[in-house]
Amino acid sequence: MKIKTICCIGAGYVGGPTMAVIAQKCPHIKVIVVDINESRIAAWNDNDLNKLPVFEPGLDKIVEEARGRNLFFSTNVDQAIDEADMIFISVNTPTKTYGKGKGMAADLKYIELCARQIARVAKQDKIVVEKSTLPVRTASAIKNILDHTGNGVQFQILSNPEFLAEGTAVEDLLMPDRVLIGGDTSEAGKVAIQSLVDVYANWIPKERILTTNVWSSELSKLTANAFLAQRVSSINAMSVICEKTGADIDEVSKAIGMDSRIGSKFLKASVGFGGSCFQKDILNLVYIAKSYGLNEVADYWEQVIIMNDYQKNRFSDNIITKLYNTVSGKKITFLGWAFKKDTNDTRESPAIKVADNLLSEQAHIEVYDPKVTEERIYADLEYLNTRTNEENRSLLKVQNNPYNATQNSHAIAVLTEWDEFKTFDWQKIYDNMLKPAFVFDGRGILNTAELEKIGFICYKLGSGTRI
Repeated sequence: MKIKTICCIGAGYVGGPTMAVIAQKCPHIKVIVVDINESRIAAWNDNDLNKLPVFEPGLDKIVEEARGRNLFFSTNVDQAIDEADMIFISVNTPTKTYGKGKGMAADLKYIELCARQIARVAKQDKIVVEKSTLPVRTASAIKNILDHTGNGVQFQILSNPEFLAEGTAVEDLLMPDRVLIGGDTSEAGKVAIQSLVDVYANWIPKERILTTNVWSSELSKLTANAFLAQRVSSINAMSVICEKTGADIDEVSKAIGMDSRIGSKFLKASVGFGGSCFQKDILNLVYIAKSYGLNEVADYWEQVIIMNDYQKNRFSDNIITKLYNTVSGKKITFLGWAFKKDTNDTRESPAIKVADNLLSEQAHIEVYDPKVTEERIYADLEYLNTRTNEENRSLLKVQNNPYNATQNSHAIAVLTEWDEFKTFDWQKIYDNMLKPAFVFDGRGILNTAELEKIGFICYKLGSGTRI
């Protein structure tokens, strides 16, 4: 089946960039990205490309090239579904906050709503592609809804999980390690799989496009994120031992990373992982294991989350301890709020938990992040429901200038590894801080030896007995 029109339901961090790249590389295919969030769609259509709702290096250029040619953003979901040969579902699948599976299982209500809308609108045969990260066997639920519409339309369900790292999403889309497509093993399923293979083959070598059954594809995404998160928690666990024994985690990481069986990626000690996927997907995996009675498997993966939470709490506890066991009324500057550099995404960012811990101790926090908005920061804190919004706003301020944020500060906590932090005039910052001036590098990006020459007291995760 030759694809002429693609619809993507969901204009967020996955749907927007993915469809922009498909549109750029496949000018012969009309790509329509739809969302019921009118302000988000307006931002995607804004002539000022700096106002795109998703910040990714290089994305603005791709949107500029394809938008209005064969890339369109709309709130008219029904029309886009009706026109499309292939429909991507790229909506949010948060962890459930209610009912059975609360705190672990994925909330699939948005997926089900999409399936029911497709079933209601579709008048011709469609290929439906799962792009959201979903539990194993979700495809069967989608297919069950679509196959009982009573209107005779035939649907094929494919799983095409995203493997994007925020901050490098465009590069990951243009030159992926692999593209994974899972589908039914029937003849019709094979035709649907090939239709999507042909789309990606416009720019991706065919040897990098893997095809599997739909269940293997769904589980591969959860497994990949679980393995990556496990490496982060593993090296963070070793950082604690380094601090107690006098070892240096950077030296340990380098030594083990040179082993070709291990490799060097994801071996940087930090305040912990964040983002929309790692925690959510591991909790989903834990829930799946428990639902099958595999408690030992569930306990193993749950420990990855426990270690990550421990690292965030340990970081904030260390700030309190080093500031003479009290931060009440003291100003602490946060450099960074996004969960990683080169993105404006704050979901599950360690900065949120560290801030919450310190605010509970009546600290005064000022935040500087080059891409995260003030509204987003306050919304993140309000979501925790620990304090009222008024209390949060009285204790935490957002600055658009790092030097103002550090003025008269007792301590600086580096929570995001933005490159620009390395190039600050640290002498100027030191001169304007209260003494002694502390720096807590939660991302290991600063030259602490140089900062100590200036006069800072520096604490770096995994740096022997200094911490």
